[in-house]
Amino acid sequence: MGSRGTARSASVAALAALVSGACGSAEPRPEVGPAPRAGGDTTVASRSSNAFSFPAPALSDTELELHLAGDVAFEATFVTPPAVVNPGLGPLFNNDACLKCHVRDGRGLAVAGQGPLGSPLLVRVSVLEGEPELPGGPIPAPGLGTQLQDHAVYGAEPEATVRLEWIPRAGAYADGEPYELRSPRVTLTRPDGAPLPGEVLASPRIPPPVFGLGLLEAVPEASLLALADPDDADGDGISGRANRVWSVEAGEAVVGRFGWKANAPELRQQAAGAYAADMGVSSSVFPGPGGTVEVDEATLEAVVFYTRTLAVPARDAWDDPVVRRGEALFRGAGCARCHVETLSTGAHAVASLAHQTIHPYTDLLLHNMGFDLADARPDFDASGTEWRTPPLWGLGLSQTVLPYSTFLHDGRARTLEEAILWHGGEADASREAFRTAGATDRASLLEFLRSL
Repeated sequence: MGSRGTARSASVAALAALVSGACGSAEPRPEVGPAPRAGGDTTVASRSSNAFSFPAPALSDTELELHLAGDVAFEATFVTPPAVVNPGLGPLFNNDACLKCHVRDGRGLAVAGQGPLGSPLLVRVSVLEGEPELPGGPIPAPGLGTQLQDHAVYGAEPEATVRLEWIPRAGAYADGEPYELRSPRVTLTRPDGAPLPGEVLASPRIPPPVFGLGLLEAVPEASLLALADPDDADGDGISGRANRVWSVEAGEAVVGRFGWKANAPELRQQAAGAYAADMGVSSSVFPGPGGTVEVDEATLEAVVFYTRTLAVPARDAWDDPVVRRGEALFRGAGCARCHVETLSTGAHAVASLAHQTIHPYTDLLLHNMGFDLADARPDFDASGTEWRTPPLWGLGLSQTVLPYSTFLHDGRARTLEEAILWHGGEADASREAFRTAGATDRASLLEFLRSL
């Protein structure tokens, strides 16, 4: 099972030894108290390159078997039909396996094109007028749908080629220390060499990490709505709101939780959508022409269970004075008003996901992040300037799991420092608190983020 096989073959007894605590550290000092378990009972104390790839501890034997079956399916490479194993790729696609984009279950690289990595970065597209694919959703671009496929099987042509360039932008902290940011410039070209029509809205996206998703799915809808303040009634400048998205199988609009704009309601629809849009593989949720199904129900369910039951890595250096100062600065800058530290899950069929106190640092709500990060592309109720608050748990392990991985929805931020400096809109004041802080305070806040 590749480089992650060690994590997958760990015995239940070995996994139990990993539960909770800060990895590789001594017992926290009494005056500090124990480290909060980031993922409740799903927490594992690993800070290795496989830290995102452990099954949740305390799974039953049957659940662990299903999780491991889902792991195999997550790593499976699809091929063109007819084939004995994993047929159904294409005819248009972005990549040929879940693992190719979510490397070691982490975020994907900001890479597009025809190279050996395929296209971890993808481009969502739509137009402003017409009939949506799903009620209330984005309107597909004629002949393209809502996602560009820049690869094709033999005998077919991709919808477009994607060229990615980075445009530098200079800036400086209040103390005069310079920094350089970058933003993406994406050029999309049809196979005949023509550009896409000007009315097509395009938004590059990198794949987010997939661990801890079952816990986020288990947070009651009422808890998320209680965090929302769409009209900023409390006057704190933060007006998070839930995206209302279409649940295909329920046949109704529900609160969105997953994706950069919270445009997926639950993990089954998200997984089926990735099969369809990323790999061109149909399922019972999104069947192909004539109702064809290329990934069977058992495989889909196993992959969904796999993403639902990946463990959350424990925090590191919980009692380090620099980290604790950084955490205080994080809260003082107002970052925790969107990156909400603590949520609670409700009832769940998987016991280790039910009634857990977790620390994901997200409210799963949409926030206006300003024009610098805007993609001008609506997605259900999300406007072109709104993005879902991404969870911060595991943030400090991102580049341990995948060196050179980047941050924000399009991968423009090469470091956590750059990610903060791109914040705008509702996060203007928090960004400025960081930009105008002294070098020591900035370093402390970054150390806190790396401890997550």
